[in-house]
Amino acid sequence: MAKKYRPNVAAIICRPDGRVLICRRSDYPESWQFPQGGLDRGEDPAEALHREVAEEIALPPSAYDVAGCKGPYRYDFPTGPDRRGFRGQEQTYFLCRLREGAEGAVQPGRGCGEFTEARWVEVDRFPYELVPPMKEAVYRQVMRDFFAAGGE
Repeated sequence: MAKKYRPNVAAIICRPDGRVLICRRSDYPESWQFPQGGLDRGEDPAEALHREVAEEIALPPSAYDVAGCKGPYRYDFPTGPDRRGFRGQEQTYFLCRLREGAEGAVQPGRGCGEFTEARWVEVDRFPYELVPPMKEAVYRQVMRDFFAAGGE
């Protein structure tokens, strides 16, 4: 039987200086990641992107421009299928360029509670060691695909 993956989107939010946003998870404080989340029934990936970014870091769609998307990227859950039977997530990544002056609009504490803080990191010095282990290979591939960076 084929593995069943949950449809998901992720946002690579990039400042004008080229740094990208990562956020500290509230449930796993040692882990940092891009804003991401699943698609609701009937929702297309672009709609899910805007909803998830607004929910998680209180950043409205008017604060960024979508510069591209790539995918799908997949990872498996380390403990096996979740309660809905999904073995992992299948993600579409969106590159979002933050508009000039919009950096202050990023507020993880005002979101849904998934994140406690945000940090802007250099693409070529991306801290893969902070990413949840099950996602590291995907993050490396995404960084290669979007920025020709990815570390080994």
